[in-house]
Amino acid sequence: MAAPMIAPSILSADFARLGEEAAAVVGSDWLHVDVMDAHFVPNLTLGLPVVKSLLKATDIPLDCHLMIEDPARWAPPYAEAGAYNVTFHAEATDDPISVAKDIRAAGGKAGLSVKPGTPIEPYLEILREFDTLLVMSVEPGFGGQSFMPEVLSKARIVRNLVDSGELKLVVEIDGGINVDTVEQAAEAGIDCFVAGSAVYGTADPAAAVRSLRAQAGRASAHLSIG
Repeated sequence: MAAPMIAPSILSADFARLGEEAAAVVGSDWLHVDVMDAHFVPNLTLGLPVVKSLLKATDIPLDCHLMIEDPARWAPPYAEAGAYNVTFHAEATDDPISVAKDIRAAGGKAGLSVKPGTPIEPYLEILREFDTLLVMSVEPGFGGQSFMPEVLSKARIVRNLVDSGELKLVVEIDGGINVDTVEQAAEAGIDCFVAGSAVYGTADPAAAVRSLRAQAGRASAHLSIG
């Protein structure tokens, strides 16, 4: 059985010290990078130049979550730069399969994300084209929101398809994950847990990563902490 994956979100880190903040979460599985364009979502965060700098500063694989319009144009360059996983939103394109293929051709893993109000059923047939499904458990665009447990039904549906062998992908969740919610997500079948303030809001971010991983492993039926 695989171990739970923890992906600290640098949205909750100190942007003036991103290299140090990446080093502070040594032992993490992925480093989650929220890219917002002030169009698809209201906020503006960081983009490809900062990702390129981060790639030089850390060996942790970068998990880039693109909350942007026109992912067909903008997503592949993140993979070309060296991002391990590049996720874009189902709501941002009419041709998600084409975008996924371009990300993979550029050397990255391809992820699909869905907002809390977006049903998963219309996308089940195309998930075989993806390496990751990112279930949003808050509305994209802002940090610090409360966890929305109703989205876990999506995770359960996809978990069943993965366990039955119909799909092979990582089921990831992003939004409001902390010591009070990580077990609910683990029980629903999540593989990878994005955590922002639950990691970077602590005195020892690396210890917080280890603690969340252990907590998820204890609650999960398909993951193990060894």
